[in-house]
Amino acid sequence: MTVAAAAATPAASAPPPLAARARAVGGSPVRDILAVTARPEVINFAGGLPAPELFDREGVAAAFRHVLEETPGRALQYATTEGEPVLRERLARRVSARGLPTDADDLLVTTGSQQGLSLLAGALVEAGDTVLVEEPCYLAALQVFGLAGARVLAVPGDADGPDPEALAELIVRERPKLLYTVPTFQNPTGRTLPAGRRAALASVAARHGLWIVEDDPYGELRYDGERVPWIAAHPDARDRTVLLGSFSKVMAPGLRLGWLRAPAELRRACAVAKQAADLHTPTVNQLAVARYLAASDLDAHVRRVAGVYRERRDAMLAGLPDALPEGSVWNRPEGGMFLWARLPESYDTTALLPAVVRQDVAYVPGAPFHAGPPDRATLRLCFVTQTPEEIAEGLRRLGRGLRGA
Repeated sequence: MTVAAAAATPAASAPPPLAARARAVGGSPVRDILAVTARPEVINFAGGLPAPELFDREGVAAAFRHVLEETPGRALQYATTEGEPVLRERLARRVSARGLPTDADDLLVTTGSQQGLSLLAGALVEAGDTVLVEEPCYLAALQVFGLAGARVLAVPGDADGPDPEALAELIVRERPKLLYTVPTFQNPTGRTLPAGRRAALASVAARHGLWIVEDDPYGELRYDGERVPWIAAHPDARDRTVLLGSFSKVMAPGLRLGWLRAPAELRRACAVAKQAADLHTPTVNQLAVARYLAASDLDAHVRRVAGVYRERRDAMLAGLPDALPEGSVWNRPEGGMFLWARLPESYDTTALLPAVVRQDVAYVPGAPFHAGPPDRATLRLCFVTQTPEEIAEGLRRLGRGLRGA
């Protein structure tokens, strides 16, 4: 190329920018913390990871072997967007047995319940629409709704969850599309909404015209007390509630298998959104889980896991009084994976985290879980991944970190 030709070549221009919604929504602070604390010597109360030693590896492996040996052509082929019929049928039986009559055609299989949230956002939420959430709220739900361009508002509440009167006032004033809630063993707080509160929320939604998205990834992990019926089972809510479920916490998160139960029109819209996202959830995983449900006792497995998790919850509760500063308060979850604590007003758990991590222990600060003004004195602790002995040592390290900060 001559000097003249080189001079005539225009300078390269920058490519177009990212979409505004992608620029506006940050990453997950939980994922960021896990990346920083991945060292094996760190006792990590930050993650929401099931205990890997409790996975039914033999049962899952046998299920995969069966479908690959008996139906390899089907297992390794494309499938329908709605999900494998045999899996949806067995899922429908499980949901029906828990008090919510369900047919296979009521269900859409998803790639984890997290995808269900994304599909719902795509089917229901226009940029600028208002979405209501509980306070604090599951962090990845805030990400999904933020990426959809929604205006996310927190419903004031108390220890029993969102306040129905406050919800009604917000609906009248803000005209939202939906309320998102994790009513059983919530992430991050571990709280469970009582039956009366669920009924009141369902009645408000029916009276004012509102979708309820009921996310239930933890509900089977109950250690104490009696099961509380789903909001979706309440007569006022049956035509306006989407129920999300998952195999991540009861079998294994690596399967990436969840499901969505919704009224027909909305379910069809979610299926169209899923076609655009990934065509269908992996066939081999669906058939393996269907085989597992037929050949193994998932309920018995869940009871074994819940028994171990109960011991680990109790170990954390026993060690918290010595680990946290005087004046701290925390809850006693009846199941699930998480415990929520609040330190005295002067503490900022985000600012304190680096000093705590230097003690080789980690938690998640509570601030990112708030759609409204954050409560910076709060933190989330996951108690299921470590043994009671590791929990005791982790809490000793936590105490040293908080005292030395």
